[in-house]
Amino acid sequence: MNTEQHLPLPYKRVLVTGAAGFIGYHLALRLLQEGCQVVGVDSLNHYYDVQLKLDRLEQLKPFSDFIFQKMDLCDQKALTGLYKDHDFDVVVNLAAQAGVRYSIENPRAYVDANLVGFINILECCRQFQIKHLVFASSSSVYGANTKMPFSVHHNVDHPVSLYAATKKANELMAHTYSHLYGLASTGLRFFTVYGPWGRPDMALFLFTQAILQGRPIKVFNHGKMQRDFTYIDDIIEGVIRVMGQKPQPDSDWSGLQPDPGTSYVPYKIYNIGNNNPVALMDFIETIEAAIGRQAQKEFMELQPGDVVATYADIDDIQKDVGFAPRTSLDEGIRKFVAWYREYYGE
Repeated sequence: MNTEQHLPLPYKRVLVTGAAGFIGYHLALRLLQEGCQVVGVDSLNHYYDVQLKLDRLEQLKPFSDFIFQKMDLCDQKALTGLYKDHDFDVVVNLAAQAGVRYSIENPRAYVDANLVGFINILECCRQFQIKHLVFASSSSVYGANTKMPFSVHHNVDHPVSLYAATKKANELMAHTYSHLYGLASTGLRFFTVYGPWGRPDMALFLFTQAILQGRPIKVFNHGKMQRDFTYIDDIIEGVIRVMGQKPQPDSDWSGLQPDPGTSYVPYKIYNIGNNNPVALMDFIETIEAAIGRQAQKEFMELQPGDVVATYADIDDIQKDVGFAPRTSLDEGIRKFVAWYREYYGE
């Protein structure tokens, strides 16, 4: 972990929603290591193995400054009570129904978690005058865009999955609260996050599991895909830096030529990515090298809702908070494979 620049942090009491999730767990751990008081909430839903979520939380239990509460963000009364009981400096909303493909099978889960849950977060932040709301968006919002690299200054009005549409809606909802109530809010578009304790529905987990178990891996779009894979420690470094810097209104913003990435209110959108797209077949080769086995490959068509390539322009977050990803794909995948083998005893 890169901790050298962040003590003391400009905040002490932090709410992390989705604290049993992949990114939420790593963020809570980092904040606790740096002396923050963290309240974590999570619904512990069954989208993927609940035991993995519980085991993440076990890693946080030794910290006396960690409080966990099982909660669905759709429960407005419970959420309001949580805000009332804790004087949060910063709220980081990472709770969401994740997954592009699952949004085709179960769209209502995305409306509940990503829209109803988020409006409850916004209302509580307004009511309790939270100093800074940081919330997870997604690289999926770029949808049908093909101009690379993806920039926060590009319009993102053509989503290709309901998941992406809900994340775009979160950005719009947050902007509205920044406009109406002056709520300082920053949206983070994460690009293909990977690393230890990662999600079982993500490619790295699925590929590693299949190779170790001697099963074929499913290679979509016949391998003709690219992703801006970003290691979890780099992601957390970016989130930490953004948390400490409230967005300022942009005095150059103009309604005649509206810039989607900034605003006349305290609102900002950042990409957090590796700024280095990797071809899917190269990604698979790196996993094979880390495991020491060849993968059996089953080539498939492009899945509905998937995009062919992602590539993050990170100029804004580099300029504003000094973010710079440091972890190579080789190193990151080696660390994931080592964790996987230890956790599952493979």
